[in-house]
Amino acid sequence: MHTSASASLSDLWDRLTGTQSAPEEWLVIVTGVVALAAVVPHGVWRVSRNAVTIAHEGGHGLVALLTGRRLDGIRLHSDTSGLTVSRGKPTGLGMILTAAAGYTAPPLLGLGGAALLGEGRITMLLWLATALLVAMLVMIRNAYGALTVIVSGGVFLGVSWLADTDVQAAFAYTVVWFLLLGGVRPAFELQAKRRHGGAGDSDADQLSRLTHVPAGMWLFLFHAVSLCSLIGGGRWLVTA
Repeated sequence: MHTSASASLSDLWDRLTGTQSAPEEWLVIVTGVVALAAVVPHGVWRVSRNAVTIAHEGGHGLVALLTGRRLDGIRLHSDTSGLTVSRGKPTGLGMILTAAAGYTAPPLLGLGGAALLGEGRITMLLWLATALLVAMLVMIRNAYGALTVIVSGGVFLGVSWLADTDVQAAFAYTVVWFLLLGGVRPAFELQAKRRHGGAGDSDADQLSRLTHVPAGMWLFLFHAVSLCSLIGGGRWLVTA
């Protein structure tokens, strides 16, 4: 029995750390087009943006923990907004990094995912995403947020365990393309809102108050991170 359990763990580890063949180039392109179709049309974006919000708020939460802050909870709302509450020193590097993590998290996650796919780590990507969603679920403090994260985690888990390799590849590439492309749009939306006098308490405005650096400079940073991630991640995906 002990030998059988060891063999099962070994098989599981091999499955996690093993590499898979890169999909055909046409599939990479098709998945990019599908992701683009989930980002550009306004009606579709109103729904698909929930996934970006999960990554956005998850970024706030993860960096808050990494910088020694106490994470009280995360809320995700049906209008695709979210709120992450942490406790700690109201100023300083930890608070700055936490505030800056939201808009930069989706594109950076996409970039990291593209790096994994470039190495053929499709299964590892799916399992890591599932693990992050499970960890985030513990900190969710409202029913809609819990439902969103549970459904998302269930989809990742189902694909990673039940789908064949071609479906896994198509799903993984679509998700990464979506994070890269979907990570670009929120900064432009925030810029438009601020231009019309809205979003006065946005991450960029909070960062401006924390650092005395104009909010426009923080917006420039969000744009730079998202666009550079899209360019770099896209190259990894296409040349994998």
